[in-house]
Order: sequence, then structure tokens, then C-alpha cells
Amino acid sequence: MAIDAYGNTVSAASTTATTTSSTTTNPNSVLGKDDFLKLLLLELKYQDPTAPMDSEKILSQTSQLATLESAENTNKSLATLATSLAASAQYSGIAAIGKIADTGSNAITLATGKTSDFEIYFPSDVTSGNVNIIDVNGKVLKTMPIGATSSGVAQYSWDGTDNTGAKLKEGTYYAESTYTKTDGTSATSRVGLYPIESIKFDSGKTYAKLGSSYIDFSTIKEITAQ
Repeated sequence: MAIDAYGNTVSAASTTATTTSSTTTNPNSVLGKDDFLKLLLLELKYQDPTAPMDSEKILSQTSQLATLESAENTNKSLATLATSLAASAQYSGIAAIGKIADTGSNAITLATGKTSDFEIYFPSDVTSGNVNIIDVNGKVLKTMPIGATSSGVAQYSWDGTDNTGAKLKEGTYYAESTYTKTDGTSATSRVGLYPIESIKFDSGKTYAKLGSSYIDFSTIKEITAQ
């Protein structure tokens, strides 16, 4: 025979069934404030009449219940706040449409036997210029002349050779452009600077369309007006 949490006498078989049911409904064996209150009442009910629980102990356990409830309310508030912040981040992404995003890197990758495709954004029309492939030390390895180009995102493909025609090793390189605008002034641009064309939400994350690709909005280093 056994006594359940409500002070009822039950058989061993019933206790087993109750335990199984409890395990099913509460697989993590987490006790809430209501469970602690039941245990406190049960303790009071079956206390030794000759040695009753002192008031200090009751106050201590009551204080623990209050602390537990406060923590539970705090967790609920934090969960609500997290949801609100996530929604705010999405709206911030929408407000960034049309602005310039900087990914913080102009790196491109070269794989053995393949060309490296990349995009560069020109905020104004181009009359002439060059796209330069440089190494980690800033040395220009390849110069690709460009002609008249309309403003917008332009696509380029690098075959992996340097200015002598030699094939370079696979790895990370960097791409940038120096060009002349239609008004005769010079300007520069590079991989990693693109206007935010649209925003997409997927699985709780915000993605920004930069050029022809979507990237995680949280990876953008800086956003500026055009």
C-alpha cells in the first residue's frame, strides 16, 4: 500500500500505473508551483501531532513557492519579449530595402578546374574601368578591363589565371573595381557592397536579397543610404 500526493491510499499496482501515467504526461519530471503546493499541504496533513512543523519552516517553504512563481512569470515575460524582438527585427529588415548593405568582405573563392563567378554593384553608369583580382597582401594578380556598363549589379567570371596567363592555386582571393563614371569622375566598388532588393522570411530568420543571392540578414555588417 502507498499514499499518493493527495493523501489517498492506493495499491502498489495503482501506484505503478500512476507513475507510468506521470512519466508519460511529464517526461522531464519537472515540478511546477502547483506540485510544490500539493506537497506542502500533504506534509501538513501527515505531520506528527506531537512535533508539528514550526512556522519558520512553513514560511520558508511558502517563500520558495513565491520565488518559483516569480521565476515562472519572468520566463513567460522573456518568451513574449523574444517574440516581439524577432518581429521587430523582421520589420527592420523591411525598412532596409533600397539601402546599401555591406557584408564586410570582398572575398571570392577559386576552386581547382572551375571559374570564379561574382558580382559587383555600380551605383552609376560606367564608361570604362577595370575589375582587379588581388591576393591577401593587396597585390593585383589579374586585371580585367570593362567597357560601358549600366548602373546596377554586373556579373563577372574569372578563369583563375593571373596577368601572365598562369593558373593560380585554389583558395580565397578578393575582387574590386576602379572605374570612370559618365561625368568623368573616378570611383571604386567591390564585391560585398549591394543594394537590398527584397527581404524574405524563412523558419524564423530574415534574409536579404543582395545581387542574385539571399543572405542571412544578421550577417550584414553595415547598412547605409544610397
